[in-house]
Amino acid sequence: MSTPVARAGGALLGALGGVAIATAFYSIAIERKAYRIRFEELPILPEGSRPIAILHLADIHLAPWQRRTVDWLQGLRDLEPDFIINTGDSLGHRDSLRPLAEALAPFAGIPGVFVHGSNDYYGPTLKNPLRYIGFPQLVQERPKPQLDIESLERIYDAFGWADLNNSAASFTVRGTELSLVGTGDAHIELDDIESAEEALQALPAPDVTLGVTHAPYTHVLDGLAALGADALVAGHTHGGQVRIPGGPALTTNSDLPVEHSDGLTTWRAGGRDVPLQVSAGIGTSMLAPFRLGTPPEAVLLTLTARR
Repeated sequence: MSTPVARAGGALLGALGGVAIATAFYSIAIERKAYRIRFEELPILPEGSRPIAILHLADIHLAPWQRRTVDWLQGLRDLEPDFIINTGDSLGHRDSLRPLAEALAPFAGIPGVFVHGSNDYYGPTLKNPLRYIGFPQLVQERPKPQLDIESLERIYDAFGWADLNNSAASFTVRGTELSLVGTGDAHIELDDIESAEEALQALPAPDVTLGVTHAPYTHVLDGLAALGADALVAGHTHGGQVRIPGGPALTTNSDLPVEHSDGLTTWRAGGRDVPLQVSAGIGTSMLAPFRLGTPPEAVLLTLTARR
């Protein structure tokens, strides 16, 4: 015969199990597909400059069967951006190149830049969760690139986007001279700030400089800030991917403090306060297809004249 305590305990376990099932369903079936657009304004242009609308795309992780994602990405063209920044991890499957090209085709001809993330080189693999929570800076030994990175770069090149992996490029956008300097993915130790600096020094003096990277490790942010970046743009974190709604991220999958896990914050480097824009990203790995407390997003970052 069960006691009142046993019955109460069973009821509690049943309730907790129901909450867990409902939360899992929500994170996989609802929030993961609840795409949103975050709008930010950053007054860093010279006085009298016209606004520049930058569409920041991050962590698409596209799989060939994700038609809803393709349609949503195409619809972002209605935002009429002046410039595109893609901070990597666009691929989620070896057969994703064609649907990715279709998804981004409406932006062909709009100037932009890109850097790669690790998932542009390698397909998803099961990983030890401790790498994300306790030791995110550890880099596992990886095989040679499994995904067709060269074909991905040809797609971007056809759009007119410049490669910023440890490099730099300059553009004239709505009358403003922009320089952008970027690094390879620090998460797999492909960052080379010295090469990026050499490329930046070869460019004419700009009105504004933006630093771009995939994974916002602190040494990369400090390095880009030291090169004179007026703002920093990154992805990789997924906003923590799982967090208590309204609370802080549990991890950034890097050494970036969780208060910078997503959104527009301020990074302190070398005695300077530099705006830091981190996107929570659009997709997830096929092996971790859920989001909780951090819905997928694209960011429209509008640069305006200094006040």
